[in-house]
Amino acid sequence: MSFLRYEPWDGLARLSRDLERFLVRTQPNDEAANSVADWAPSIDIVEETEQFVLHADLPGVNPADIDVSLENGLLTLKGQRHFANRTEQAGYKRVERVAGQFYRRFALPDTADGAQVRAKLNNGVLEVVIPKQAKSQPRRITVEAA
Repeated sequence: MSFLRYEPWDGLARLSRDLERFLVRTQPNDEAANSVADWAPSIDIVEETEQFVLHADLPGVNPADIDVSLENGLLTLKGQRHFANRTEQAGYKRVERVAGQFYRRFALPDTADGAQVRAKLNNGVLEVVIPKQAKSQPRRITVEAA
């Protein structure tokens, strides 16, 4: 006899994912419409005085499997997490960590300097640093007499 664990919110979470996939697919000319994400990493975004810093939790993801791109003010994070070690004992299998493709997209403000974006992966956390553009300083213009 095997026991099944009852998760009361699984149905609602599945419905939410399916609805999100449907809505994403109906947007015309969007790369997200052609790709299906199996999971979405948790992300924190912090605005500092001279830069924006984005932290994405990507444990178990190889840096070669991460694609960070910036186009027309949209920062895109996509990639894939693979799990090779799946264990099965006595016919009972339990998998809680999600594997597969992920996809997140963010609109950057006009103050972001897209040419200077840097990304690095450290201990399963992807850090993307987006510097702000230098502010133009007001200057005083002297008026000359004719």
